[in-house]
Amino acid sequence: MTGTRAEAAYSRSLAAFRTPTLGLLHGRQAPFVIASLSMLFTADRAAVPIADAHAEVDETLTELRAAGYDDDDRRIPAGTGREVCRIWAKQGWLVQQIDDDVEVYRLSAHAVEALEITGRTGGNRTRVSNSRVRTLLEAVERLSDDAEADPVKRIARLTAERDALDAEILRIQADGTAPLDDEELYEEAENVLHLARELPADFTRVAESLKQMQRDVVSYLRRDDRPTGEVLREYLQRAKDVMQSTPEGRAFAGALRLIGDPDRIDALTSQLRGLLAQPFSRFLDPAQRIEFDAIGRRVELGVEEVLNAQRRASHVITGQVKSHDPLRDRQIDELLRDVTAGLHDWAGGAPRSASVDPVRSLPLIDLGRLRQSIGDIRPPGSPAPLTDADDVEYLEADSRSWGGPHYAELEAYVAGLGDGFDVGEAFTHAPDADRRPVDLVGLLEIVHQIGMTEQDALSTVETLRPDGTTRRFAFTAVTAAETKEDQDA
Repeated sequence: MTGTRAEAAYSRSLAAFRTPTLGLLHGRQAPFVIASLSMLFTADRAAVPIADAHAEVDETLTELRAAGYDDDDRRIPAGTGREVCRIWAKQGWLVQQIDDDVEVYRLSAHAVEALEITGRTGGNRTRVSNSRVRTLLEAVERLSDDAEADPVKRIARLTAERDALDAEILRIQADGTAPLDDEELYEEAENVLHLARELPADFTRVAESLKQMQRDVVSYLRRDDRPTGEVLREYLQRAKDVMQSTPEGRAFAGALRLIGDPDRIDALTSQLRGLLAQPFSRFLDPAQRIEFDAIGRRVELGVEEVLNAQRRASHVITGQVKSHDPLRDRQIDELLRDVTAGLHDWAGGAPRSASVDPVRSLPLIDLGRLRQSIGDIRPPGSPAPLTDADDVEYLEADSRSWGGPHYAELEAYVAGLGDGFDVGEAFTHAPDADRRPVDLVGLLEIVHQIGMTEQDALSTVETLRPDGTTRRFAFTAVTAAETKEDQDA
């Protein structure tokens, strides 16, 4: 039994030391890493542009080397600031992201935790104070109340709390308030700082859990062989409920109900600044005062970081789902495998100095005419020849009477008028069937072809529509020069 417990404890210890957090603290250059990261990232600077980070780390390296700290490579790393930051990103201490079209570095959850451990260990040691013990007891009591299922017991406990509050109110009304002394208030402030130091790592851990869920979903989606419709329904729903997809996300969703209100954040900031104006704040050293004043900003930045990670995960998952096409992906994979197999076959028999002409454009396939109807399996043929006009039978309908000019009838009519006739008079004496408004246009066209002379006078004619209605038109008087037969002669 002892061996089993020892093996289990040793396995847990090995797993803990494999994490980037203890890997950073256990490294030979840990003091330099912690110092550089603490200068790069502050409560008001959660993200640093990559170019600025490289320059600042390079400046730190130059200053420390000039001060003589490079006598041992275990203290200061070799290389430039860019190379050092790339190593930190590879080891999981820095995370590269795109923020407003700018590539930035952010601290990973492991790096935030390492900085918190270092700050807690190197700073003022947290004492077992009345404040910390009371925080523990209140947390246990609150947990016990929330877990209590018997309504009678809960009502009794709430009644006792109400009686205690009423008694405290009566005591204050009778005797006045007696604030705690500055020493006890300072212990309360230390407890607040202790609780606040754990928040950045918690927020970053939630954001990284969402990013990991995003990578898992996208990776699984690309390997998915299910119908696209089913994939869309499942993953769009998961993108919608991304905050509920991880344990950290569900825990943060509950906390967000308390700290997600901007008014609550503003009230927290005002309370912290008011506390710094109290007499007990003189016990706080400058670093503690800065840390105390930045608690509200840390909470605000932490909430913003998690919500940005949630929006980014939802956007990426939704985009991947919309562009996901399993059939197309399989076709591309098969095409690439065929190309690779053909390249192996060619390389097996080709001489070493043989060259391959690149394919600069894809060939075009000549498909001819495709079948236009799925039900017609016969290829389309040429259309049947048109019948002669003599074989066409027209129905006597009003629609034909509303058509274009009667050119044949008008030409025959003009041929019998002789030379130099007036177009207006000729139209007036034409048969009723050829006195439509459109026939006037046709008569003018015929006269224009054989020649005509415009007069200074104005001609007015009355046209007859097929429905019996009339319409008057006025135009410049025109006289025909000669008939078509005379022109041909």
